[in-house]
Amino acid sequence: MIPETGHFALILAFVLALVQGVLPLYGVRRGDVAMMQTARTAALAQFVFVGAAFACLTLAYVQSDFSVINVYQNSHTAKPLIFKISGVWGNHEGSMVLWVLILTIFGAAVALFGSNIPEALRATALAVQGWISVAFLAFILVTSNPFLRLNPAPGEGRDLNPILQDVGLAIHPPLLYMGYVGFSIAFSFAVAALILGRVDAAWARWVRPWTLAAWMFLTLGIAVGSYWAYYELGWGGWWFWDPVENASFMPWLAGGALLHSAIVMEKREALKIWTILLAVLTFSLSLLGTFLVRSGVLTSVHSFASDPQRGLFILMILMFFTGGALALFAWRAPKLRPGGLFAPMSREGALVFNNLMLTAACGAVFVGTLYPLALEAVTNGEVKISVGPPFFNKTFGPLMVPLLLAVPFGPMLAWKRADALAAAQRLALAAGLAVVGGLALGWYATGTVPVAALGLMLGVWLIAGAASEIAFRTKLGRVAASETWRRMVNLPASAWGTATAHAGVGVTVIGVVAVTAFQGEAVKVLQPGESLEVSGYNVTFEGAVPREGPNYRDIVGQFTVRSGGSVVATTEPAKRVYTAKNQPTTEAGIITFGFSQLYVTLGDPQDGGGFAVTVHYKPLVTLIWLGALVMFFGGAMSLSDRRLRVGAPQRAKMQAVPAE
Repeated sequence: MIPETGHFALILAFVLALVQGVLPLYGVRRGDVAMMQTARTAALAQFVFVGAAFACLTLAYVQSDFSVINVYQNSHTAKPLIFKISGVWGNHEGSMVLWVLILTIFGAAVALFGSNIPEALRATALAVQGWISVAFLAFILVTSNPFLRLNPAPGEGRDLNPILQDVGLAIHPPLLYMGYVGFSIAFSFAVAALILGRVDAAWARWVRPWTLAAWMFLTLGIAVGSYWAYYELGWGGWWFWDPVENASFMPWLAGGALLHSAIVMEKREALKIWTILLAVLTFSLSLLGTFLVRSGVLTSVHSFASDPQRGLFILMILMFFTGGALALFAWRAPKLRPGGLFAPMSREGALVFNNLMLTAACGAVFVGTLYPLALEAVTNGEVKISVGPPFFNKTFGPLMVPLLLAVPFGPMLAWKRADALAAAQRLALAAGLAVVGGLALGWYATGTVPVAALGLMLGVWLIAGAASEIAFRTKLGRVAASETWRRMVNLPASAWGTATAHAGVGVTVIGVVAVTAFQGEAVKVLQPGESLEVSGYNVTFEGAVPREGPNYRDIVGQFTVRSGGSVVATTEPAKRVYTAKNQPTTEAGIITFGFSQLYVTLGDPQDGGGFAVTVHYKPLVTLIWLGALVMFFGGAMSLSDRRLRVGAPQRAKMQAVPAE
């Protein structure tokens, strides 16, 4: 009965989503507050029923109920409990239930915590959320029902894809969906504002915390996915410009632009039309990512499904919401007032430059990701090309350099009109530290390529620039220490958060530059007792032994690592075979020295008893993911600012605008 209960809960949620999509809009049209308030009740009830369906599916996995096709195809009795639970979203059908659950969580959050939002705006935004739920619940019920039964029930399951049986993949999809789906709130508010014909500074303040929360979770989700690929796939890389990786990166870039654009709109009531468009496009890119992962048009370890019919359904959803929102935008945008004016050299100007660079970078990733697919479709599959790292490195990188150079200037500039020379003087120390960092790198690593020195300088520039912003705002060194401390204590959390997030970007940049320019690698067939050298480390192969796991068999290599003749670490990489699927995986042995890592993988056995061994030295590689954590915490600090959480005061009742 549990699967049937879950299926029925999804049907009830679909009905509630229809109610949420229809009645509030009718209430806005009539000016009926009671009907508008049905949006809140329906959103909360929809969350309850989708949550119940998700709980039923999770219980089926925990109990190893192989009468459910989804459980049979993706679970096994010998699988550890954590991977039984993560198996719920380790497949297409279950992951779609998680997708809709997170959608309803955000809708319920707006219903519960959006009391300061004008009733008409909240009702309309929740109605748009309702229609998104209708589309995806229909998709689940029609094409991807996770509760279908098998009769008779098999005695054992087929197990989850082995590379997904990992803690990183247990938390990566939920975090990623919190980002993907979280941008639906900005989309819904943008569509609601266009329907009602009111877009102002208050709207930007209401939308900004939701956008920030989505961007934070997407940042963390991408970082966790990157680290999972790094240690689980056994290749030692942290980013490959895989199309599905790009599908998550594009809304991250667009969401960053949206955050900065909303600041201008909130402070100066400028960029209103552009901000609305960005809100639409950011969620549209999230829908595009959902389509790419589930349509079968791409082959990737990140893909969930390869069913063209399902892909067509999601493509129709993408076209409906994106096309409808853009059509509404085209109708309403000419009637919106442009907002405040500002000089090019101003904080608004710096944020506009930020938007131009981020959207251009997003466009470059978009073209590189979709052009091969478009070319193959136009030529009926006769022409197939691949676009890889060289293209993205040559297009994305040059767009990022001017953006990163400009980031520290923005907070130093005044609104409306600013003095560029004064801002440069405030950043003189940061610039000096960046130059010293580049020169020190050239002295320490003879033959350093100029790009590496420039990258290190950019990273130091961002970190020192963030510190300079705090120093400037607290008048460090210009007033008494007690006054500086008082200013630090009273500095808004959003200011601390902005500086922290910018510093986090700098930390990631340093990690990327170091590991790209200075990593070492050695590949050799080793017999027990033999060694290889890499970047000053001596790695000795002591032998290989078999080992049994709960649902797999390992051949474990035992290695001793020495530096300067002394043993500094041991590690045990493995070749693993999951018994249910008889599928092999590579389990890397990773040793961390400070912020750097030694990465050891055990290859296939060779004639004579040796093994192919690959050892990478990854200098400062952990800074890549540490920087993402710093960005996340910077966002959390900003979100803790009461001004951002509470939102703008309700100045006047928002009235429904009759259709023209």
